[in-house]
Amino acid sequence: MSLEKIISPIQNHLESVNNVIKKSLSSDIPIINQISSHIISSGGKRMRPILHLLISGMGGEINEVNHKIAAIIEFIHTATLLHDDVVDQSTKRRNIKTANALFGNAASILVGDFIYSRSFQMMVGINNMEIMKILSDTTNAISEGEVLQLLNSHNPDINEKQYFKVIQFKTAKLFEACGSLAGISNNKSTETNDLYSRLGLHFGIIFQLIDDILDYSGNATQIGKNIGDDLSEGKITLPLIYAMKDSSRQQRDLIKDAIKVGDISKLPDIIEIITETKSISKVQIESEKQLENIKLILNKIPNNNFNKMILDLAEYSVYRKN
Repeated sequence: MSLEKIISPIQNHLESVNNVIKKSLSSDIPIINQISSHIISSGGKRMRPILHLLISGMGGEINEVNHKIAAIIEFIHTATLLHDDVVDQSTKRRNIKTANALFGNAASILVGDFIYSRSFQMMVGINNMEIMKILSDTTNAISEGEVLQLLNSHNPDINEKQYFKVIQFKTAKLFEACGSLAGISNNKSTETNDLYSRLGLHFGIIFQLIDDILDYSGNATQIGKNIGDDLSEGKITLPLIYAMKDSSRQQRDLIKDAIKVGDISKLPDIIEIITETKSISKVQIESEKQLENIKLILNKIPNNNFNKMILDLAEYSVYRKN
């Protein structure tokens, strides 16, 4: 099922979220409007706002507070993208030039700071201390994840446990917040909030696993960025961890040497090793385990139309091609 079909029942709510985003990003400084508009309108899926709205609907109702929370979540994500692209020296995202490639590193970082600070202004406007605590803790954890990833770069000896720690902080934490914030906004019990939070966590892990798969097996036009970006940035991801575990010593050494210097010229050889060791299939199986966890959690939650939409979104996430 396509993403458009899955989200069609909440399209009016997504339009409300988009209106909040446009209104909240307005500034008297032209370059802030230019960069904000560039990255917000560059074709992202809005997976995090979508997940927050769907879990909110499953828990009761989707209201104006959820629209604001969804916009804040997207702002936090957008600010991290602006900063990430500078750190990674990325030039393309979603098939268009990154903000840093168009406007320069300094402007991208500063506008990222503007979007972060605007999200905190919006949190204060909601005036709910629980919501503020989750979002501030989440933002801090994302920053820790980014620093961990930086420390791990060009280190070919990163293991599976270290990899999952990074993605749980860097990616899954914001998805986890999508769930817990849906529970709080609907005044759910601590037990239900925990279920919603875990739903988000498993979604976040799926999202990163599939991103890591696509970096070695996707189509550059479809995924909107260059194949092998992780390799050129010296990032160890799960496909490489599995490939090194099941390859010959010579193949392992080739991967390690490439990671140490970010040698993109070795990408064809590394893809061949990944294919030979069936590493993509193994990562796909790991993502399907996360999908099973989502199914188990949904079975514990009273059923309505939103449960099915969340399951459809999870299945779409596992098998997406971009």
